[in-house]
Amino acid sequence: MTARPIDDTACDDPIEVRKAKREALIASGAEPYARSYEVTAHVKDLEARYAELADGQTTSDVVGIAGRIMALRDQGKAVFIVIRDATGDIQLFCRIDTLGEESFAQVKELDLGDWVGACGVVMRTRRGQLSVAPERVDLLTKALRPLPEKFHGLTDKETRYRQRYVDLIMNPEVRQVFAKRFAIVASLRAAATQRGFLEVETPMLHPIPGGATAKPFVTHHNALDKDFYLRIAPELNLKRLLVGGFERVFEINRSFRNEGMDPQHNPEFTMLEAYQAYTDIHGIEDFTRELIQEACMAALGTLVINYQGREIDLSGQWPSRTMIELVSEAAGEEVSFNRTLTELQTLANHYQIILQEGWGKGKLITELYEKLVEGSLIQPTFVTEHPLETSPLAKMKAGSAEVTDRFELLICGREFANGFSELNDPIDQRQRFAAQAQAKAAGDEEAMGYDEDYIRALEYGMPPAGGVGIGVDRLVMLLTDSPSIRDVLLFPHMRDEA
Repeated sequence: MTARPIDDTACDDPIEVRKAKREALIASGAEPYARSYEVTAHVKDLEARYAELADGQTTSDVVGIAGRIMALRDQGKAVFIVIRDATGDIQLFCRIDTLGEESFAQVKELDLGDWVGACGVVMRTRRGQLSVAPERVDLLTKALRPLPEKFHGLTDKETRYRQRYVDLIMNPEVRQVFAKRFAIVASLRAAATQRGFLEVETPMLHPIPGGATAKPFVTHHNALDKDFYLRIAPELNLKRLLVGGFERVFEINRSFRNEGMDPQHNPEFTMLEAYQAYTDIHGIEDFTRELIQEACMAALGTLVINYQGREIDLSGQWPSRTMIELVSEAAGEEVSFNRTLTELQTLANHYQIILQEGWGKGKLITELYEKLVEGSLIQPTFVTEHPLETSPLAKMKAGSAEVTDRFELLICGREFANGFSELNDPIDQRQRFAAQAQAKAAGDEEAMGYDEDYIRALEYGMPPAGGVGIGVDRLVMLLTDSPSIRDVLLFPHMRDEA
């Protein structure tokens, strides 16, 4: 690296100063953007390998390390540079007598944020700082924009989310959140695979919105001259695979819902969906609990965690409570299908629930549950026996005409999983699709489409099965003590920058 020195006083704009340094490098024949660098060690490995190195001791071990300059202190004939690689920070102890006058002068021209490679011996300073004493320092990438001085602890989260790359540079704890996310996802995948589930991939573009009740995103396929929908859920395609003979399948997938954004919702999100032949809601409850417990152990090493000041115990078995039982307790009176529609409407009005035309008893009971109960379920609880009206893909509970074999897993007042014994009666499914189609025609944008091919698949016969969708983003929020879904998404969706 050779360059002519730049007069920093020539311009008050730090970006222009850096651009001038870049031009000077190019003019001198140097390359401010290297093609490669041989890295032979990372900071974390060096810290472990030289943990016993005494203060003031220098080794003969030569290493090549690379990273971004996070701090630079010029002390005349020595320059101390802190660089950060993917595993941690380490000091470069740059001395004029080691580097030579020309190279040392070039080191003094480096800026915070530049990427450098350094080759030298490992040492520990007299003050106990593990360092590399470089014999050579190479500029790998010239940073034109200076790092913010006060980005750490920045209260403007909009800026942190919008400029996640700077957030990751300046706040190492943010990288730890995502390291845990990757460990959680890896654990979920391993746990499903170890139980004999095959990981599959299904389309993201659907000709018919289905698999869940939500408003879809719409796009257009030019070659087919046809509208398609970004998938709301992969459920129907995964169950087609059960029809085809696969017994256990899962997908860790991106799904999309054209709905609002808040601390719990992002337009695109990650789920694990799994379907198992020959089991039912009870087997799927066990599967769900085991996957979450294993992910918790992988990320934290304990099943007793703290989330936003509350202690959550994820160990052992988790209780199951019926929706009607819970909402009746909360209301202090019976809330069930034994009540008349008018009585349930009156009760909903009492709790300031805005009614919509066409709601039946099942929808009213569900709305009352969401209003009165959902936010109060702090410890993990399976809420079971959801009304048929709000569960178009779940099998009816034996002996009931009103509720289904479906559960939602609630923790900290939030839904983390939705599972059920799968409906495999094509006649029943056809009737439920017809009801959804009527609701859509009446203006319900979240109602499912009528998927005739899925009915045809069921007519070939789908074995008895259970299935579940687990919200990966919310699980990561829980296990990293993150208050917002944006904290656990590398690039959350944002409104346009002003």
